Amino acid sequence: MRIWVGIVLVGVSLLAPNEYVLAQTDPPQAPPQNSPIAQTPDEIIAVPNRPTFASTAEMVPLGVFEVEYGFEAAKGHQNINGLLKWGAVKNLELWFLNNPIERDAGTAGLGDSGAGFKYKLFAQKNALPTVAILYVTTLPTARPKLGAGALAHLVQILVSKDFGKHHFDVNEGVQFVGRPQIGGFDRRYFTALSYSYPLKGKWGYTGEIAGFGGQNTATPASMTLLNAATYNVTSRFVLDAGAYISVYGQLPRATAFAGLIYSIANLYHLHPSNRRSKN
Repeated sequence: MRIWVGIVLVGVSLLAPNEYVLAQTDPPQAPPQNSPIAQTPDEIIAVPNRPTFASTAEMVPLGVFEVEYGFEAAKGHQNINGLLKWGAVKNLELWFLNNPIERDAGTAGLGDSGAGFKYKLFAQKNALPTVAILYVTTLPTARPKLGAGALAHLVQILVSKDFGKHHFDVNEGVQFVGRPQIGGFDRRYFTALSYSYPLKGKWGYTGEIAGFGGQNTATPASMTLLNAATYNVTSRFVLDAGAYISVYGQLPRATAFAGLIYSIANLYHLHPSNRRSKN
C-alpha cells in the first residue's frame, strides 16, 4: 500500500481518522477553492474533513468553531461519530473527537474519544501544496469489545493541492496502538488518497482509496474504497452521504454513511453589536 501511494504521489507532483482514527474524521476538499458558493468578505466557509478517512491539510479560519457529525451503518456495525474543531491561533487547529454511540456485534455503548491538533506548515502557492501535521491521541472511553482498550497515538503528514477545480488530499502516517494486557505499543501505517470535484450547482463528488498496514497477527492490513456526494446548503453548512467498501481486512464488506459539517461562529468575534456609551 505505501509503495502504491508513493507512485501516486509522484504522479500528482508530490502532493503527499471517520473509522480509522475514531469513526470518520474522515469531503476533504478545501471549500475556499472548490465551493460552488461565492465567497464574500468576512464570510465563514466550512472546511470539511469528513466523509473521507483522509484529513485535509487546509485549516478552519482563525477563531472559527466547527462541528462534524455523522453516522455509519453496516452489517454488525453502527455508530454516530463526531469531530469538533477550533482555529485557536494562526495555523493551529484544535481537535476533539468522540463516538457517542457505538454498536459492534450486538454490543452497544459509548465509543472511544480523542483529542489532538493540526498545524499548517505552509499554504499552497503556485506549484507548492498545502502541508500540515496532524496528531491525535485516542482515549479508551469505550466499554470492552467496543474500543481499543488502551491509548493510541496517530501522527500524519497531510498534503493538499488544487489543480483548477480538482482537489487532492494525501495522508501518510503511523499509529501506535497500546496493548491493553501486555503493555507497549503495536505499530501500523496509514495511507490515503482522496479526490473531490464540484458538480452542478451546490453538488460535489468525493472519492477515496485508504488503508492501514497490519497491526499484528490478530489485526491484518485493510483497504477501503469510498464514494460520496456532498451538498453545500450554505457556505458554512455542508451535507454528505455515500458508502465505502472493504477491499480486504476485517471491516464490514459495505458501510453506508451520512453526515453534516457546520461552522458555528468565529469565537473571537462574539461581542455585542451595540454598546451603551458611558456617561
